[in-house]
Amino acid sequence: MSPLTEEWLRKAAEDYRTMRREHRVIEEPSYSAVCFHAQQCVEKLVKAFLHAHAIYFPKTHDIKELFTLALPIRPEWNVLIEPNAFLTDYAIDTRYPGDTPYKAEADEAVAACESIRTIVLKAFKDLDQLRLE
Repeated sequence: MSPLTEEWLRKAAEDYRTMRREHRVIEEPSYSAVCFHAQQCVEKLVKAFLHAHAIYFPKTHDIKELFTLALPIRPEWNVLIEPNAFLTDYAIDTRYPGDTPYKAEADEAVAACESIRTIVLKAFKDLDQLRLE
């Protein structure tokens, strides 16, 4: 795996850990931060996957666009696009006044992130197994 792909994965792991920590906070949790880091984790995981497969991707936060770019390698990911497109809104909107998420939205973002993370990391394991054969 290239150093840049590994860096994308490390950055995604940082966002994942931050999301999980903030999601567990009892007193004054930042649901905006939870949603932001959930989106960032997914974005970076998919970008890592694209980079690992030498697929060009633009500078974008659009989860739908990124998953679409991965479809030639993982066509089964088509089912992930529409249900998780909402994460894109958390890349910027929640960072400013006027669009503050609540607990239910944070819970939904965490669940989406957890599910996608499992799927993308499994794809990396599959890729490593193919290289070993």
